[in-house]
Amino acid sequence: MPSIDLSNINTYNVTSMNYKFHDCKSLTSINLSNFNTNNAIYMQSMFQGCKSLTSVNLSNFNTNNVTSMNNMFDGCDSLTLIDFLILNVIKFKILKE
Repeated sequence: MPSIDLSNINTYNVTSMNYKFHDCKSLTSINLSNFNTNNAIYMQSMFQGCKSLTSVNLSNFNTNNVTSMNNMFDGCDSLTLIDFLILNVIKFKILKE
């Protein structure tokens, strides 16, 4: 699974994105620019262990309500590009790795 097309997934009511792509070891790139994260509160370990992941597009992520992003990219040893257009870190209580 080198890439995933999630352009038609409705994530409007999702509050927890914890572990969504955890240990997707073969995933190389993912474009989540269409993800609606307006109601997301948790993004802990979202990509943890994605050792082949090289790029992530989070350019439209709304992080206004997110309080936890700890270990979000832990173990993403190949990651070279994270596209955050705007990242609101004011409310983050935990941001590690």
